[in-house]
Amino acid sequence: MTQKWELVSLPRWEMTAYWILSFSAHLYSFYQLHKFSKEHEVSLDREVQLERGFLILGFKKDPTDFEWSFWNEWAWRSLLWSLIGHAVVSRLTACYLPQFRLAVFAVYGLLSAGWLLGVWGVTLLMLHLSISLVVAQLRSPVLSWFCSLLLLSTLNVSALQDLQRGWCSSEDQYYLLLFSIAVCSLRCISFSLELCWHLLPNHCSSLQDEGLKTLIPQFYKLTAYCFYHPLFYNGPIMTYRDFSEQIERPVCKVSLVYVLSGLLRVFVWWCLAEFMIHFMYMHAIQSNETYLEMLPHWALGGLALALVQFFYVKYLVLFGAVSLLVRLDGLEPPTLPRCVSIMYSFTGMWRHFDVGLYKWLIRYIYVPLGGSRHGVFRKIVSTALAFGFVCFWHGCHDYLQYWALLNWIGVLVENVLALLFSSRPLHHTIVCCLSPRMQRRGLALISALSTALLILSNLLFLGGIHVGRIFWKRVFVQGWSSVAVPVVAFLYCFAQVGIEWDMR
Repeated sequence: MTQKWELVSLPRWEMTAYWILSFSAHLYSFYQLHKFSKEHEVSLDREVQLERGFLILGFKKDPTDFEWSFWNEWAWRSLLWSLIGHAVVSRLTACYLPQFRLAVFAVYGLLSAGWLLGVWGVTLLMLHLSISLVVAQLRSPVLSWFCSLLLLSTLNVSALQDLQRGWCSSEDQYYLLLFSIAVCSLRCISFSLELCWHLLPNHCSSLQDEGLKTLIPQFYKLTAYCFYHPLFYNGPIMTYRDFSEQIERPVCKVSLVYVLSGLLRVFVWWCLAEFMIHFMYMHAIQSNETYLEMLPHWALGGLALALVQFFYVKYLVLFGAVSLLVRLDGLEPPTLPRCVSIMYSFTGMWRHFDVGLYKWLIRYIYVPLGGSRHGVFRKIVSTALAFGFVCFWHGCHDYLQYWALLNWIGVLVENVLALLFSSRPLHHTIVCCLSPRMQRRGLALISALSTALLILSNLLFLGGIHVGRIFWKRVFVQGWSSVAVPVVAFLYCFAQVGIEWDMR
């Protein structure tokens, strides 16, 4: 919505007040959540078995965030060493065999995947790649989409899940295989659609004549793209067009200072994430409705902020580590997530958190279906199908359906308001009646309401329906006269900080 408004700077004293209030609200709510965590540490320990803390003496650790515990364990077990091996192999190849970089990446990625996932895991992935490529030879985007959705749906078939578990030596290895297949499915869709869109008319007659001569190079490129080791297990997502263009560029020399500073940043983010789960037991608390009902209002706000902030810091670590390796390979990875505390719209959240996934959705779903260039109805349908696919890709659970629906409605409402405020009669009235600074304050107030719903949608995604339901009930139903107003006031400060960040 900000592009439709004439944004100006506010007085320095006013912005200073917004910064202080925002920062103080975070600290005080986190302190209240920490206080509640310590008061109920014994009962929480009995329910979820808190781990012995190692980062901070005297503090226990909340281990109940599955994703953080899962990737931490795999990192120390094997992923960290395979990524270091990739960095060494990549630099040696760039120095001595630059013309074979893609082949080396493909071989190393396959060997690493075989080491971590086993022969059957790699075989299953190669089967997915092969089916996608064969269907893509028909040069029909509709058939490629149908094939990809069918392959994705197999991840939720109980019989196939049991079969895949039988191939794996542990439950963790099965989940690693599951995540790898899910991320590779996005790459297969990207490759298939790029192949469908860039076929020249005169290629159709030669396709039958060339046969394997065409298919083998395509399979080689698809394998190198899908098994590129730094991005293989968890992303971030790069489209095939970006990957294929950038992999051909010569690798620039990278200074040791740049590498060490990048590693230091990732280490600081990791320490911050560990500090949060030592200091606040937010994941253990959010899993129990009794605690959610007992939380004081400030601690409830702290829980909401802690959950979304931890999710942000977690992906700074996960994406930041591999993005450093990608840059060492001469590629430009998607921008790292932006801090969620300065997000003040649904649209901004999708654009700036997972930038790779956002670009993927725009290129392969939103624009091909019409987007904003073919009328309002096509835009509504394009947006709905983009959110629908994200829900399906994540597993299509009931809480994900509510999350996708709320995000879709949020984006649509923001776009409608942007069109409304930019319409000639209303825009003229606003300009005549309100100064530019008051216009910005009005935008921040509207954004505060949007941010409240954005936080609610994030709580649905991170904690499930029960967390979102209790948060909504306690803040906006039971506390509409006493709690909702202060919440919106603080979110107004957050929005002003976010707007200022965007301006600068």
